[in-house]
Amino acid sequence: MSVDELRDSSSSSGSSSSVSTPPTSLSSSPVPCEPSLPSPFTPATVEGEDRQCPPLPEGFPAVPLNDTPSRVDENDSRTPDNWVKRHPELQRLTGKHPFNCEARLAPLFEAGFITPAHLHVVRNHGAVPLVDAQRAQEWRIRVHGLVEREVSFSLDDLKTLFPVVTFPVTICCAGNRRREQNMFRKTLGFSWGSAGVSTSLWTGVYLADVLDYVNPHRRSAKHVIFEGADDLPKGPYGTSQLLSKARNKENGMLIAWAMNGLPLEPDHGFPVRVVIPGQIGGRMVKWLTRIEVSAQESQHFLHFKDNKVLPTEVTPERARVEDHWWYDPRYIITELNVNSVVAKPDHNEVIQIPTSASDNEVYNIRGFAYAGGGRRVGRVEISLDDGENFELADIDYPEDLFRHVVHDDPVYGTIDLTERDTCFCWCFWSFSVPLSKLANTKVISLRAMDEGMNTQPRDMYPNATGMLNNWWFRVAVLRSDSENGIELRFEHPAPIETTGGWMERIQKEGQNVIKPSFSDHSDSSSTPSATSSQPPAPVKEVRMTKPGISRQITAEELKAQNSQKPWFVVNGEVYDGTGYLKDHPGGADSILLVAGDDATDDFMNIHSVDAKEKLAEYHIGTLAASLTPSPMPAPPDISAYPSTTPFLSPKTWKPITLTSMERVNHDSVLYHFSFPSAEQPLGLPVGQHVFVRLKRKDTGETVQRAYTPVSRAGARGGIEFLIKLYLPCTNFPLGGKMTTGFNQLEVGDAIEMKGPLGSFVWQGAGTAVWKGVPRRVKHIGLICGGSGITPILQVMRAVMSDTSDTETTLSLINANKTELDILCRAELDSHLASSSRLKIHYVLSTVPEGWLHSQGRVSDVLLREHMPQPSDDALVLVCGPEGMISGVVKPGLTKLGWDIEKSLVVF
Repeated sequence: MSVDELRDSSSSSGSSSSVSTPPTSLSSSPVPCEPSLPSPFTPATVEGEDRQCPPLPEGFPAVPLNDTPSRVDENDSRTPDNWVKRHPELQRLTGKHPFNCEARLAPLFEAGFITPAHLHVVRNHGAVPLVDAQRAQEWRIRVHGLVEREVSFSLDDLKTLFPVVTFPVTICCAGNRRREQNMFRKTLGFSWGSAGVSTSLWTGVYLADVLDYVNPHRRSAKHVIFEGADDLPKGPYGTSQLLSKARNKENGMLIAWAMNGLPLEPDHGFPVRVVIPGQIGGRMVKWLTRIEVSAQESQHFLHFKDNKVLPTEVTPERARVEDHWWYDPRYIITELNVNSVVAKPDHNEVIQIPTSASDNEVYNIRGFAYAGGGRRVGRVEISLDDGENFELADIDYPEDLFRHVVHDDPVYGTIDLTERDTCFCWCFWSFSVPLSKLANTKVISLRAMDEGMNTQPRDMYPNATGMLNNWWFRVAVLRSDSENGIELRFEHPAPIETTGGWMERIQKEGQNVIKPSFSDHSDSSSTPSATSSQPPAPVKEVRMTKPGISRQITAEELKAQNSQKPWFVVNGEVYDGTGYLKDHPGGADSILLVAGDDATDDFMNIHSVDAKEKLAEYHIGTLAASLTPSPMPAPPDISAYPSTTPFLSPKTWKPITLTSMERVNHDSVLYHFSFPSAEQPLGLPVGQHVFVRLKRKDTGETVQRAYTPVSRAGARGGIEFLIKLYLPCTNFPLGGKMTTGFNQLEVGDAIEMKGPLGSFVWQGAGTAVWKGVPRRVKHIGLICGGSGITPILQVMRAVMSDTSDTETTLSLINANKTELDILCRAELDSHLASSSRLKIHYVLSTVPEGWLHSQGRVSDVLLREHMPQPSDDALVLVCGPEGMISGVVKPGLTKLGWDIEKSLVVF
């Protein structure tokens, strides 16, 4: 029955309807200052308008400026969402489809209290329902079940029958900060960073008013179930609330159609959704079509198989096969827990503290915190000594600005929090610390506590879903001396927008990432690292292939396969996804999208261990000439290879034999490998690299890595690799997988190689090809760290030996820990002495007496002083640690005016 029919039946004399009249507090007459829906009632991205949010009066927090996306992102062009316009800077967390994202932490924080729609967190389980203006106008929400009157509401009905209200609510995914858990042990969920949280003004009507209107049956009605319009393999997304909480207006549950005064964007539930303040985002059903009052909770698939925090002893593998955990009501998540994040300093932010800094100069550490259940964050505490002592931060509550005045508005309806004490939004905190104190800090530790005295624990609580991760938020402080004082670089635990973070770093060092200690850093010239007395958790080996499958599938056969019966590739193995289309949790589109393609990156980054094991069921063969590691075959007859053509082949692994080893310093070895023929050319263009794979003698594991050889141009009969060895030690008990394997080699052993590979080629005579585009180059900046010298040396040799090139200049910054770590120094200095077109500047963490170059690390100052000026005929080539490249080189060159997309080559 529609609302109009209800009105007619209720007003007709002699009507036999048992429906009671609406409560007197909910008269069907319009409320004062009745809001009007925008015309047309469509999102700005759908209508193609750059609409800005309606302003609020002075005294309220400012509404944000919208940077409305104007076109469909290329990532969405082949997905069912190929009509949805999304901001290109959003961080996609689940590949191309379905769309799940968060903003980068810095722009999210800088946007302030109210988050613009284009930066707001998005959680989608499948395709976004396609809703145009006409469908929105005809949209109905059916309310039924254990109620006195079953009703079908339009949006106009809601606006007319009930008071329209607006207030701010923070929405946060229960998986926020999950990437930190995934660094320790892969969970069943994909990796959210720390920015899976946003706050907006939501306009709609109270769910409590709607429930009062339909009058639930007393005693028998216990739950309110919500269902959306999304089309998922296991049915539409749905979940439920306790009726007692839903009918309490103090809990603020809304049926909402607007966000920051504008229609909901498609990703946020257009045309209508549920907003449940103080609870996890997974309880807020989008594209709302149905509300059912029931005696039992929702029976939707994802109501049970999602949004749970299972006991820590239940591993992801157990959770997948032992269903009873998911149906135990003790483990369901509704309310958010208390959490906090450091936004400033940002990950890889660098500050310079001059020697002349006074004690009055401070750095303002800032961030945000939130809690659940309407509880206010009562305190935020900062420790600069790894938790030995804490100090209180200052807290700002912008939400409180809505508690001082009532505002009626033609768009927002009534904004009135004057009688509400619950807190539904994040707050912002700050803590000023003297630079002199910060310079002696090894880690910034953060925790918050809500008014219920719930606080963030020191230690992580690992769980199968990785949800509600709220251990202390720690920022590592890495100190080094610079020319003018002290340089501090900051590391967040596991930033989503870049590689790196202290958890990744200490994991590579063999440390236990959930028991970090920052208290034993050595002197200021060294790179601090966290330590632990406990070894890291063992990594479970996963078999994703089916025994007995030996079929070889060509690329042509793969591409020719019917896309509706999709074959795809993961790690060089071919899988038939046809039988899993109906059951795939991400929807059939996620598989169809990668039909005929390599899905390795998306699959390996998103799926859990048990999902990888399940993949073996669909294994049908191996992609011929794969570029990915596969079980090493028996070496072929090396005499079969012709000696007149280049040895390298980009699609064929070929064996090479170790003929000699030469130790060049304390941790680096020069390995010489021979080809079958002493006259066979290597065939490696300058600037390219090769893939090398070997079988570890201790574990039997086949390992593959990319290396740039130090062989000279035109090399014949063999290849040379200069390898820096990362061997097992006290602080790194497992050692480097590949280099430990290299260290086990003996003369006469064979490994395999293929190539050439890479997007950069130095052709000579001042010409380079970068990403397939030839360009003239007169000035080359070179930056390397440690063993990153190898591709740099390749290019330097080519330029220095080219008699036809008398113009190209080279400027090198070479960074190392100590003077003994400088690889190939004799050759570098020889080139320097022979040509005025080459400049070399060394930078060391620890310098010897009388050192004439720099101490510290690569910095903005060194880039400005030793790199060429940006121009159309200049390039910068870099090879080194990810932290140096992402944290210093890229932002530093950008500040200097370089277009790094066009002119920075990263090897």
